[in-house]
Amino acid sequence: MSHLHTSTERCKLPRVFWQSIEQLGLDPALIHQHAQLPHDLHLNESAFVSTHQLFAVWNAIEAISADPAFAIKMVRDTPSAKHKLAFLAALYAADFRDGLARLSRFQRLCSPDKICIDEHKGNVSFTIVWPSGTGPAPYLSVEACFALVLELGRRGTGKHIEPIALSLRRPRQKLETHSSYFGCPIHYGATRDELTVSATDIDLPFLEHNPEVLHMMTPGLSAAIREIEAPLGFCEQVIEVLKRALAAGRPSLQYLAQELLQSERTLQRRLASEGTTFSALLNEARRQVGFHLLADTTLELKEVAYLLGYEDVNSYYRAFRQWEKVSPSEWRRLNT
Repeated sequence: MSHLHTSTERCKLPRVFWQSIEQLGLDPALIHQHAQLPHDLHLNESAFVSTHQLFAVWNAIEAISADPAFAIKMVRDTPSAKHKLAFLAALYAADFRDGLARLSRFQRLCSPDKICIDEHKGNVSFTIVWPSGTGPAPYLSVEACFALVLELGRRGTGKHIEPIALSLRRPRQKLETHSSYFGCPIHYGATRDELTVSATDIDLPFLEHNPEVLHMMTPGLSAAIREIEAPLGFCEQVIEVLKRALAAGRPSLQYLAQELLQSERTLQRRLASEGTTFSALLNEARRQVGFHLLADTTLELKEVAYLLGYEDVNSYYRAFRQWEKVSPSEWRRLNT
């Protein structure tokens, strides 16, 4: 049986994320529109988005705000009590090192990326790793993560910690907020994003260290992480199998039954009990894969239609308009 992805690929945008955006004068509705997402996403605390959609949100924020420092301001200007729970829990840690370990672990409640920490010769470097196949992370998401690391250290220790160096893939521009906020040499146009601080700063104690509060907060956060690491529901499993199968042509019900080690009749009964059909889930798989294909501007629309298993480009146009209320070419123009 094929390997099935786990729900750790899903991302959550908590209410505090949208509040910090609104605080800086940006309307969430404009971001949803630009990123082709439901208009009320910021009001739905339980909604998950894919990594692709999360990247679209960050790209929309930079495009609409026209401010390369927007993510830094979001993190810097949010009071500790209004930050996400992962950040709050980390502030009660024993020291910066302990806080970083907690932040890195509990970050996974919102996003599948990992903060990787590498200590070498008195320096500690931070890089961000996303699941394979997600493509390059938007500049703003990287800078938000690095700002969160630095802000944790500064607020936790009560000292204005300054990094030793910062490398960013972002092309060189005159970015005053970046310079004043990080307070270290910044290498733009780098091959990878990396923040480096001194190991002596990492071992500084936290002023608000409180084992009792940590004891109260941590079990709830750990339980929430176990929940997102649970296997996907049946319909999500089917969609993942169909998405991978599209590369080899249009998958059939027979193919799906074989992959799931079930008879066709049993599979149809199971789909009916879930309130769906093979056709509906195939359409959803095509919709999700279609976004990735459309993002590749070297592919003509007729090639995208063919790769998704449509007989002709008109059938694809009709289906896409039903899903997104715009044509594939219009979606591509807005998103690439």
